[in-house]
Amino acid sequence: MEVRLILGDQLNENHSWFSSVDASVVYVMMEVRSETDYVRHHAQKVIAIFAAMRRFAEALRDKGHTVEYVKITDPLNRHDLVGNVQRYIERYCATSFAYQEPDEYRVDQVLLSASRVIGIDCRCVSSEHFLTERHQAAEFFGSSKRWLMERFYRMMRKRHRILLTEDGEPLGGEWNFDVENRGTWKGAPAEPADQRPHHDHTALWQEIVDAGVVTMGEPHADDIRWPIDRREALQQLDDFLVTGLRHFGTYQDAMHHDARRLFHSLLSFALNVKMITPLEVIRRVEEEYRRGGIEINHVEGFIRQILGWREYVRGVYWARMPGYDEQNFFGHAEPLPDWFWTGRTDMRCLSLAIGQSLDMAYAHHIQRLMIIGNYALLAGLDPKEVHTWYLGVYIDAFEWVELPNTLGMSQYADGGFLATKPYVSSAAYISRMSDSCKGCAFDAKKKTGPGACPFNAMYWDFFRRNQDVLRSNPRLGIVYRQLDRTA
Repeated sequence: MEVRLILGDQLNENHSWFSSVDASVVYVMMEVRSETDYVRHHAQKVIAIFAAMRRFAEALRDKGHTVEYVKITDPLNRHDLVGNVQRYIERYCATSFAYQEPDEYRVDQVLLSASRVIGIDCRCVSSEHFLTERHQAAEFFGSSKRWLMERFYRMMRKRHRILLTEDGEPLGGEWNFDVENRGTWKGAPAEPADQRPHHDHTALWQEIVDAGVVTMGEPHADDIRWPIDRREALQQLDDFLVTGLRHFGTYQDAMHHDARRLFHSLLSFALNVKMITPLEVIRRVEEEYRRGGIEINHVEGFIRQILGWREYVRGVYWARMPGYDEQNFFGHAEPLPDWFWTGRTDMRCLSLAIGQSLDMAYAHHIQRLMIIGNYALLAGLDPKEVHTWYLGVYIDAFEWVELPNTLGMSQYADGGFLATKPYVSSAAYISRMSDSCKGCAFDAKKKTGPGACPFNAMYWDFFRRNQDVLRSNPRLGIVYRQLDRTA
């Protein structure tokens, strides 16, 4: 008999494990406090993952597989992965244990050590999800001191023959159309209707509360909109291809308080728990482009996020762990303000972005990077605390993807290994890309003095206090020339 573990972010019904029913295999799934409690997670994140896990277990049983499912309230639940695995090894007198490659270093280490604890044959298999192996990015970049994502992205386009002509050249004549993807949204075209299903997970939420799990954010348990199975995730992809993709590129960086989704797909949760695969999403988007009627900048911009950035940050994560979460290039040590947990601040852009995050368990990449992350870096907040907050608050945040985005891209805590410069801005950028400054207690155009937007003074103070390590950066020459003129 073999016991096989399925983690909460391994809900891939097309995995080869499930291609046939084997009476000598028992699948084990579990809701454990070791996973709910290592950081404080958003309520919707815990609800959605548990709901999707339960649906997945049902689907496997319906196909004839043997599944043991440990609920969060099970009195026999040992509340750690290995402890519960041991319980079923003993129950079934199993002679072997197998698991899919975990995506997080923490879990990987736990399961690597399991062989010493369990005392039977243990083996690890691929999750069959990603387009690269863990260490392929490191092999590609070799001894390069800085890993430029664009190089990796072009390699991936060529390797997988994505958006290429028959001669291997990029469709549209360019590899990257990012310069066309910085439009501001003024209310038109209209934000598409949210077609995602409504789920009432009130009973599940009560189980989570009864188990003593501490969360953050609004649960909205009676109306959860996140997909809980592959069918729903594919329907969400279909809706995006029809209503969102044709405007995605132009407005992917735009922010507006009346349109919290705009033209984003919101597929990252489904992707990161593996209901759907990156390659099938990429192929569907490319097919939509080849049918005509959609400009290349929308398609390329979306595919770059998955084929390029998503695979790239995973490579960074596995190349830099363990220890990447301890990086702190600037030595920042300020604690997170209390309003990170409430959204109650007079800075309207931050109130809207954090408020949305706490309400939806979601904010798009510019809200995360250029509003919340921008403030955190300029204010000198402890990057590990920032990382922990991001990891908990977002529904799609798993450490392999969140940590490089937060520590590297957002907080520059790795000293430029990932990003070519710190991604910070004054109020001008925020005013240009959003409607957040309208009605704010602060004036975005005022540099200093009473009523001035704090982002303006914070921006120049950041570069002034860090000039010893940033002045030599060629991408910051214009900043320091301006700073010198005002000194």
